Amino acid sequence: NGTSIDATKYRSMIGALMYLTSSRPDIIYATCLCARYEAKPTEKHLKEVKRIFRYLRGTVNAGLWYTKDSGFELIEFSNDDYAGCKDSFKSTSGGAQFLGEKLVSWSSKKQD
Repeated sequence: NGTSIDATKYRSMIGALMYLTSSRPDIIYATCLCARYEAKPTEKHLKEVKRIFRYLRGTVNAGLWYTKDSGFELIEFSNDDYAGCKDSFKSTSGGAQFLGEKLVSWSSKKQD
C-alpha cells in the first residue's frame, strides 16, 4: 500500500543488500528495483525488501565459489526488459560474464 515509512531505515536495508550483491549476484536485479524508491519508500516497498532478506535467509549456502579448474572460456549473457519501469517507462539492462563456469562480472542498470 501507499503508506509512507521511515526512509532512513529503508535506505539502511538497501545499503546492506547492495553490500551483499558483491557475493550474491542473484539479488542484484531485485535490489536495484527496490533502490529506485529510496526517496519516498512505502510499506509496499518495504515488504519487497523484506522478501529479499527472507530469500537470503533461505539460501544462506548460495554464493560465488571459485576453484582452480574452472576453465578459461569467456561467456557473456545479457538481458533487458522493455519499458519495465512503471513510473518512467525506462528499461533495465543486465548482464553476466563467466570465465569458464565461474561468474567474474555482472551488471544491472536502468537505462537513461
